[in-house]
Amino acid sequence: MDVLDRIEKALDSIRPYLEADGGNVKVLDLKDGLLRLELLGACGNCPMSTMTLKAGVEEAVKKAVPEVTAVEAINITSADDPNAELPETMR
Repeated sequence: MDVLDRIEKALDSIRPYLEADGGNVKVLDLKDGLLRLELLGACGNCPMSTMTLKAGVEEAVKKAVPEVTAVEAINITSADDPNAELPETMR
């Protein structure tokens, strides 16, 4: 199983939690240990996305795929973004 397959498998282990809040993630690329992701759906405009990325996504991927040394989302939402919204399940 190659590195990207192992990353997808690790992401699949946490996707049910993301999907429960209307979100998901998509792998963009992996270069020099840096995994770049796009946050989809509710994850793309949720003020909790930074916490979700660090505590959930990054932890799961790094544990399963030691070649990944860092995870970055290209569209992370800051908590003070006026367009940020909590998913329905978190209101």
